[in-house]
Amino acid sequence: MTKSLVSKKRLKVFLLLPLWFGLLAWPLMGWADAGSLTLVLMVSGITGGFIYRFFPYGWFGSLFGTLPFYSDLWRKRFEGRIAKSLLFSACGLLFTILPFFLNNYYLDILNLAVLYALLAIGLNITVGYAGLLDLGYAAFYGIGAYTYALLSTGLGLSFWLGIPLGGVVAAFFGLILGVVTLRLRGDYLAIITLGFVQIMYLCLNNWDSVTQGPNGIMQIGRPALGGFVFRTPMDFYYLMLVFVVLTAVAIHRLMKSQIGRAWIAIREDETAAEAMGIDTTRIKILAFVLGAGIAGVAGVFFAARYTFISPESFTFLESVRILSMVVLGGMGSLPGAILGAFLLTILPEMLRGLANYRMLIFGIALVVMMIFRPQGLLGKKT
Repeated sequence: MTKSLVSKKRLKVFLLLPLWFGLLAWPLMGWADAGSLTLVLMVSGITGGFIYRFFPYGWFGSLFGTLPFYSDLWRKRFEGRIAKSLLFSACGLLFTILPFFLNNYYLDILNLAVLYALLAIGLNITVGYAGLLDLGYAAFYGIGAYTYALLSTGLGLSFWLGIPLGGVVAAFFGLILGVVTLRLRGDYLAIITLGFVQIMYLCLNNWDSVTQGPNGIMQIGRPALGGFVFRTPMDFYYLMLVFVVLTAVAIHRLMKSQIGRAWIAIREDETAAEAMGIDTTRIKILAFVLGAGIAGVAGVFFAARYTFISPESFTFLESVRILSMVVLGGMGSLPGAILGAFLLTILPEMLRGLANYRMLIFGIALVVMMIFRPQGLLGKKT
């Protein structure tokens, strides 16, 4: 009975999500193409669900089930890893070959999606894992970008040196913010971080002698390897994709360690975590520092990609946008943060043809999503 109920719930997901995407695509693609897209997504989802559901009991189990060392415990561990490896390999192959089928416009959108995925991974550490509401995340993003821009235009600093420097400077400001907000929780912490991003924006906008104010900084150096310079959208796409994959793997491994479990304990109940011997002060500051460092690295990529930055790219609304990606994908879910970044970057562009109505449709879709799936697309129910 339980398995049947679970199957019905999964079947509803496989039916409703394609219908949702088809509804969003209808104004751009028309009834015929949107219907075809919905049908393909339904068939793919149901087929993938059946494969994932019956994989441990299918050909793999029949092939190795007769071996003497093939126990039930070994089967659950090994086959689960095989299934996940196949899924990640398929996604990796898709993102590797996808740029060859897109023009420069869509490649630019894909570049933004990968950049926001890196930002969402960093914010997910602070908000999703440690449970610390940070509304000033764009400030660290801007610190990393301006650090590299100033050193590149003033001293001719290499991009490869700018990555660690931008991350370290942003992490230092994250350390300061973490120490200042040491005893704050909830709304009070959010207000402090909100004030921080506003202060940083005013500094970037008014400190003309250093940041050139609202005029921004131009002619920022691009990354280069020997004689090869990363110029095209495809070059930057693969470069950023490598960093996103490396960051995601590192965070995944970190969450399996004592630090990751301590973050989750603080998120669930900080008082109980402290009573169990967890140094909550050090762990919370570490979350701020690591999240800010990743944002700083993303800022370096942003500055090098567009060779121009201005304070308007690092406002409070940018923090809200990144936070929305984490919430939509599922707080505390690494794949969810990446998925949310891609959805909130690509879907508004898909609805651009509707002019004034696209944000209305997009907002309604988000509201419906939060009503029926408040934990996010890949988040777990609490």
